[in-house]
Amino acid sequence: MNEAGHGEDPRDGGIGGADGPPGEGLAEEWRRLDRRLLLATAAVLCGVAGGAGLPTTLGLAGSRPLWQALSWVLAGAFLLVLGGTLVDYVRLRRTRYRIGPERVELHTGLLLIKRRSLARERIRSVDLTANPLQRVLGLVKVRIGTGESTGGSESTLELDLVTRAEGERLRHELLARTTTGPEDLPHEGALATVDPRWIRYAPVSFVAPALGGAAAGAVMQVSEWFGAQAEVIDWIGDRFRDVSVTWMIVDLVLLATVAGAVGALGLWVEMWWNHRLEREPGGTLRVRRGLLTARSVSIEERRLRGIEVVEPLGVRLAGAARVDAVATGLAKDDGDKHSDLKTLLPAAPREIADRVAAQVLREPEPPTGAPLAAHPRAARTRRLRWAVWSVAAPVALLAGLGLLLTPVLLYVAAGCAVVLTPIAVLLALDAYRGLGHGVSGAYLVTRSGTVRRATVALQRSGVIGWTVKQSYFQRRAGLLTLTATTAAGEGAYAVHDAGETQGLTFAAEAVPDLLAPFLEPVPTPEARSTKG
Repeated sequence: MNEAGHGEDPRDGGIGGADGPPGEGLAEEWRRLDRRLLLATAAVLCGVAGGAGLPTTLGLAGSRPLWQALSWVLAGAFLLVLGGTLVDYVRLRRTRYRIGPERVELHTGLLLIKRRSLARERIRSVDLTANPLQRVLGLVKVRIGTGESTGGSESTLELDLVTRAEGERLRHELLARTTTGPEDLPHEGALATVDPRWIRYAPVSFVAPALGGAAAGAVMQVSEWFGAQAEVIDWIGDRFRDVSVTWMIVDLVLLATVAGAVGALGLWVEMWWNHRLEREPGGTLRVRRGLLTARSVSIEERRLRGIEVVEPLGVRLAGAARVDAVATGLAKDDGDKHSDLKTLLPAAPREIADRVAAQVLREPEPPTGAPLAAHPRAARTRRLRWAVWSVAAPVALLAGLGLLLTPVLLYVAAGCAVVLTPIAVLLALDAYRGLGHGVSGAYLVTRSGTVRRATVALQRSGVIGWTVKQSYFQRRAGLLTLTATTAAGEGAYAVHDAGETQGLTFAAEAVPDLLAPFLEPVPTPEARSTKG
């Protein structure tokens, strides 16, 4: 990647023109962004001006004639739209790109020219995104990435905006690979398509209560902006005048939950409508989805290091799971805040999730469904202790405050102890049952969690190191935590609270010669008796 700023480049190149010294890149063409991006900019600014113009007009009309307030607002809106469109016109004129045989180049800027380039052999993804307005205009944003987790924009180029046909051309051209490896085997085409019945898993996800809380907070925030928060609180109090405080809280929580469930349904439709997971020739996985904002995400299979089957508590109780890719270069950066780039399949029945995982990995049987070794009972004892302490600490705090302030808190503490203790114990037992690890063919498998249970199948060849941790209490219980380090996904995947011998033996067998040189052989009873 190169950047420079030496004033304006006199070689404009235009569409169809060549750039560079004689004999270099004569067949390469400089291309520009599509002119229709000016329409998209003008339309967005008109919407912004309209949304802000109405309350501004009403506010100004209180101290001056309506026609004067309206004229001022219209003049301001005109300047906003015109100025924003002119800025994008300059960007359109001063932005150009070309696809060379070895590099992808992008030049942009007016006074300070930025020249950036990516080597084509490093390009790992070409993702297309289009919001509803861009889809109407036939435009897409193209994001070209190298698959490096740099935490910034150094490893990506963005073309905002080009035609959909140009975006597809760039995607096919830049991801074209001539391979004779496993990518040429069968299993090409569609691997999974969305089933509308899967929408039933949206309300049981953690998104629903989060959206419900956000909706309640938004109502209070907006009412505060307009100075009507007290009126909203009084209105709610009038509705529940004849209801006890406890039932009022329960009713409000239920209302927020219903609002969150409705919001989760709408969000699911927007995100996963028309979802399609397919394998393209050359070894590229492509995920296409979206109702209003269409997204297309490409993942090269040679970047794939495994699969993660994720089961949030509510989704797991419904017998479903989602499938995430464990691949290099999928970390978020400042230019892309979508945390779901790694998701290959939304929440679906568990058997379908396992089948898709096997197809993605080109395995006859899903490694995520393989039987796993159980962990020692000491791991269960540790979780039960955590559960008891997690309840005892806040209960003790409430009881102490009750002795100092008011006896009401003593009753609250007793209620929390009665309600929360069984829940914590059940979650602890479920967390222990969820622990497991094993080896399935070319993959090591680890499972853990209860609120968010995750089963990871990681390529054994993708493990670059092991970290062995033992706290003071783990040493007393004969347990340890093994962490497999890899260059993909989260970077590390742990086997929690395995037995000492069990965990070290597993690590040595899963990735031979990586941990074995650091282990001491345990003498057999016969050898010890002979030595004695």
